[in-house]
Amino acid sequence: MYVVKSRLADAELKTVAEALQGALVDLIDLSLAAKQIHWNVVGPRFRSVHLQLDEVVSSARDHSDTVAERASSLGVPPDGRAATVAADSGIGATAAGWIKDTDAVGAMVTALGAVVARMRERVAATAEPDPVTQDIFLRITADLEKHHWMFQAENA
Repeated sequence: MYVVKSRLADAELKTVAEALQGALVDLIDLSLAAKQIHWNVVGPRFRSVHLQLDEVVSSARDHSDTVAERASSLGVPPDGRAATVAADSGIGATAAGWIKDTDAVGAMVTALGAVVARMRERVAATAEPDPVTQDIFLRITADLEKHHWMFQAENA
């Protein structure tokens, strides 16, 4: 049942819907991975890494809400269920247990790098069918690239 109707043509809506759903899944998983690492980070840089991880969690959660609401506004029901996130995320598994601060930073560089790469693909995919969604992806990508840079600088 479609309660909300999009003004996009069916083919355009399909492309945009897939991009939005993929972004939602990646952003939810990014927030979960960062929070898992946040709870388990240890080492001499514990405090700074711990706080930096919370910044990523906050950004990812805010962006996931924006993406889900954009999908809803186009008549596409967003799916952020745990099973969907686990099945479709582009982020690798997060290690269990304590994680050394340098390893935590490395894990975040990898996770953020994966999400940024997929977001850039979504930027390109939505350019023609829906510049409004593309604009959202551009802002999200810029923010995630900033986090990616900052974590890379941690282990430089």
